[in-house]
Amino acid sequence: MAGKHFLAFDLGAESGRAVIGTLRNGRLKLDEKHRFGNPTGRINGHLHWNLLAQWEELKTALRKSAAGDPLSESETKPVELAGIGIDTWGVDFGFIGKDGSVIGNPYHYRNQRTAGVMDRIFSKVPREEIFKATGIQLMSINSLYQLIAMQEQNAWELQCAQKLLFMPDLFNYLFTGIAKSEFSIASTSQMLDMSNGEWATGLLEKLKLPTHLLPPVVPSGTILGPLQKSVADECGVAVAPVIAPATHDTASAVAAVPAEGHDWCYISSGTWSLMGVELSEPIINAKSLKYNYTNEGGVGGSIRFLRNIMGMWLIQECRRYFRTQGYEHSYTELTQMAERAKGLQALINPDHAPFLMPGELPLKIETFCQQTKQRPPATRGDFVRTCLDSLALTYRNTLEGMEDILGRRISVIHIVGGGCQNELLNQMTADACGRTVIAGPIEATAMGNILVQAMATGDIKNLSEARKVVRESFAVKRYEPRDSKPWDKAYQRFVNLIQK
Repeated sequence: MAGKHFLAFDLGAESGRAVIGTLRNGRLKLDEKHRFGNPTGRINGHLHWNLLAQWEELKTALRKSAAGDPLSESETKPVELAGIGIDTWGVDFGFIGKDGSVIGNPYHYRNQRTAGVMDRIFSKVPREEIFKATGIQLMSINSLYQLIAMQEQNAWELQCAQKLLFMPDLFNYLFTGIAKSEFSIASTSQMLDMSNGEWATGLLEKLKLPTHLLPPVVPSGTILGPLQKSVADECGVAVAPVIAPATHDTASAVAAVPAEGHDWCYISSGTWSLMGVELSEPIINAKSLKYNYTNEGGVGGSIRFLRNIMGMWLIQECRRYFRTQGYEHSYTELTQMAERAKGLQALINPDHAPFLMPGELPLKIETFCQQTKQRPPATRGDFVRTCLDSLALTYRNTLEGMEDILGRRISVIHIVGGGCQNELLNQMTADACGRTVIAGPIEATAMGNILVQAMATGDIKNLSEARKVVRESFAVKRYEPRDSKPWDKAYQRFVNLIQK
């Protein structure tokens, strides 16, 4: 069987990458073609996407992807792409105008323009009503509150815009000229009715939001159209189909979880930790609202029932702060320092609101500890250990809530994504939760992106077959729980902290 090549663009918080996935004889091989830093830009005190720089990096990646077919004996034979797909994180969006041009520079969700918006909206429309209409976790970063903030500020973009496009949809528009929104990314907005997959126009009209800006929603794995000839010519590649995989990065990562059966959950571990299960229908009730769970779209119309948890962002922000103090550490070094530190001392709530915004995280942790009558961490290793201990306990708390809502026990936790390389946290998670942890693959997001493209072209039949390809192509590591008693004791302290 001749192999096929699919190009996945995966834009994460720290870096973007372009990966060629070669599918041959039921196995997948990855070849990273391009990696680039993906910093945010600050203009007039506001955080933005660096759209033009990112677009140029994507075109550079297209040029690089055209060279060197890995299945050819000739290193100069160009790669023939069977598909091109992109994924990014959720909630952020941009606009296009009546003339088809991009309007402004999209805002980044960590910008503070949504401060106070939720409380003002809840005084008009109760939180219960918003959750019932959308099934999405109530978070100030959601597109709904970003759009309301723009409306309150009478943003000029709203006056000029013809269509709102979430970030992967916007890049797909630049690739193809087609303005559509893929299901998984649209679902993160809190503007989609997850019970029917259509825009929640009743809620949006009640909030006086401009529903005419919303594009048609298409399923994950939709072939949008061909790469625009002008882009193909500029990059020196042949025109290839542009496919909307699961364009939300977590949805792509979940598609590549190498699981079997039904008694498992996942943690997509990166800047955020997304912990949940895969369902056929959303769960929208008082209990899921109480636990602040979300129902987001997945491949094949599935529902990713999950919680968003502040993940490796905590470590990233500690590292950035240490650098300002003259200490340069790799992530491996930080983990080693944490392993040497005494565990389960100071604990934090990873989802404490001030931790969301960038800057001086160790100082914010000190303040949290003082407010909760704990001794703050003393060393750099102590700060990182506090973050990791608290993440493991958050996973336990999330698991308990999930099992309560579902009414069944979960036996296995699959951890995928870049964070699964942290072996200390993997073992902590097994110990804290008392469950088997299976870690890997690392590049789950790019894999899922590629496999959903292959489903769209008919080269893979369904999601079960895609996961079989992952199992047969990539190694994973297993962690069994050890002594859980210290974690049981610390968990009671942790629960008291997060309930305050």
